[in-house]
Amino acid sequence: MPQPEGYRLSDYRSPTPDGVAGAETVDTPAVQSLLSQGRLVPIFVQRLERSTLPGGPWLQSKPYRQIPGGVWLPNVGVGAPDPATLGWFESQLDRLTGGDRSRDLLFYCLSDCWLSWNAAKRAVLLGYARVHWYPTGIDGWMEAGLPTEEAHPLPPPAAPAP
Repeated sequence: MPQPEGYRLSDYRSPTPDGVAGAETVDTPAVQSLLSQGRLVPIFVQRLERSTLPGGPWLQSKPYRQIPGGVWLPNVGVGAPDPATLGWFESQLDRLTGGDRSRDLLFYCLSDCWLSWNAAKRAVLLGYARVHWYPTGIDGWMEAGLPTEEAHPLPPPAAPAP
């Protein structure tokens, strides 16, 4: 599967390319090694719907698992996020890295999921130098029998003004 020039805009659960330009594609042992070094920020990007109420919360219909110590930033991997979500993504990356753009960031979702590919590409284009993409995601992690924790999405970005 070739890498598209832009972002994947639909059919997010389908085969993905072998890599993301400017990022390192990693497998489960590589993720374990990066975690053991203590500088990795694992970022789960599973998509969630949001309440239509102004400033409404995420609507989580079932529990999700994540790599221990990670954060869940829903919807930052959609192909064309709204400006509030893009700004939220940028501010969360800045907060999570303490402004250090050389900090290791790991983007993952489920296996065969373009959301993590899009998010990793977006982080590279924002100037993050050590972006890692884990294409088998939490599915590969759990298939390896590794520990997980319940995922809780960070509060959503502020709703756009009407």
